[in-house]
Amino acid sequence: MADSPLFQALHMEMAHALCAEQEKGLAALEGVGFRVGQGLSERLTKEMPSFKDELDVLKFLCKDLWLTVFKKQVDNLRTNHQGTYMLQDNQFLLLSQLSNGKQYLEEAPKFLAFTCGLVKGALCNLGFDSTVTAEVAVMPCSKFQVVIQKS
Repeated sequence: MADSPLFQALHMEMAHALCAEQEKGLAALEGVGFRVGQGLSERLTKEMPSFKDELDVLKFLCKDLWLTVFKKQVDNLRTNHQGTYMLQDNQFLLLSQLSNGKQYLEEAPKFLAFTCGLVKGALCNLGFDSTVTAEVAVMPCSKFQVVIQKS
């Protein structure tokens, strides 16, 4: 991925421009992230052996994909072993530019939509249909909940 400051600036401008109209903007940002996630996972897994199970795929996302995009690994991965995973990033790059005050919590969703799409697109490309949601309780810590849809 590009240098972090360049990526952060591009993402921030994209989020502001697309989210002028809240619902359509969030969906558009998630769609862009979805396509980027598909492409990145395709490129990153080209030389890798296939994954054994969905936990291996999530570990790949938390290590390799996250490192490529955000220059660090996910801080914590939890699962209930029934298809639900929680990825926690304590210093989420795309929120680190914002102040830590509570008044910015309402702005957080537009800075998380791209990443939700990114994770969902990567999982889709690797054969898993999923739902990805994000939450921020304290800036810049973010949690992404991934629910793998069983077929």
